[in-house]
Amino acid sequence: MDITLTEKALQWFKEEMEVAHGDTIRFYARYGGSSPFHEGFSLGMTREEPIEIGVQTVVDGVTYYIEAKDIWFFNNHNLHVDVNVTIDELQYDYR
Repeated sequence: MDITLTEKALQWFKEEMEVAHGDTIRFYARYGGSSPFHEGFSLGMTREEPIEIGVQTVVDGVTYYIEAKDIWFFNNHNLHVDVNVTIDELQYDYR
């Protein structure tokens, strides 16, 4: 499994969350909403220190990761993070 972020997504994190070298951003399964694989669960994101990283990618010194306990949510798919420019919000795709 991989995490990829577009240039637009990286810029969004810099502008909206003011990420800097050394920061850690977690993607996680949260209760509520829906996803392509799990009704009643959706993807959340927060700035948080890792406990047990399952998957990570590091860009410009910022670690974007998924905890090992949340890997089930992705159903053997890669996470692709982009920005929906119409609403200026993150957009997730599972590939």
